[in-house]
This record gives sequence, C-alpha cells and structure tokens, in this order.
Amino acid sequence: MRAPAMQVPRRERRRLPGRVHVRDSKDRDGGVLTFSASAWRDFVELARSR
Repeated sequence: MRAPAMQVPRRERRRLPGRVHVRDSKDRDGGVLTFSASAWRDFVELARSR
C-alpha cells in the first residue's frame, strides 16, 4: 500500500522597500508574514546552505 502524496504548501513573496511579505498562495485570505529585507536574506542564505 502506497502512502498518499504529500501536499507541498505554495508560498508567494512580495518585496517592498526594506520588507518582504510571504503568504500561502492557496490561502489568499490567510495571514501574511512580514520580514525585514536583511532577515529574509539571512533566511534564504541559511536555507540554501542546508
């Protein structure tokens, strides 16, 4: 018996001066996370290194 395929959440991001907004593109009425540009850059660098 095969395990069901995992649903991978989709994310959107939008850059504004000094900020990055992230949300789940499948839940447009859901919340939005806001990061400073430097925090987002640090997150992306960390994710790429793993």
